[in-house]
Formats: sequence, C-alpha cells, structure tokens
Amino acid sequence: MKAYIKERTLEVARHISQTQDTIRKTAQIFGLSKSTVHNDLSKRLQKVDKQMYDDVQKILEHNFAEKHIRGGMSTKLKYETREREL
Repeated sequence: MKAYIKERTLEVARHISQTQDTIRKTAQIFGLSKSTVHNDLSKRLQKVDKQMYDDVQKILEHNFAEKHIRGGMSTKLKYETREREL
C-alpha cells in the first residue's frame, strides 16, 4: 500500500473516531468520494490498524442502524418547511 493512501486511511479513521460522523459527511470534509472513504475504512484500515478498524466499525454500524431515522426526520423537516412557505 502506498504511503499516502495509508496516511489518508488513518486520517479519515481518526476523524470518524473523534466526531462519529457518517461516511457521507466525512467524504465531504475530506473532498473524497463516499466509495473511497468506505474502501479506506472497510478494507484498507483493517490491514493498517486492527484496533482502530474495530472501533470505526462500531461507529459505522451505529450510523447505519440510525440511517432510516435520520431520513425520516429529514423528510418531516422538508414538509414542515414547505407548509410554512405556503
């Protein structure tokens, strides 16, 4: 693995560990695609730092479990905002 990819992987993993951000938000912050962040965290990180991989996976599983709740809240907010504008 090239050094810059390894460093990027660790940097993204540290960010997720500290902030509990989603893959989408992390990708926006780092200017990467969601696929790149996902591959860094699910494939490359396991080879680089097993302990951090385990920690990050717990956060990603938690975010995935809440995804449908956040989507529902977003839709609700969208329609509430739309009603106020009318």
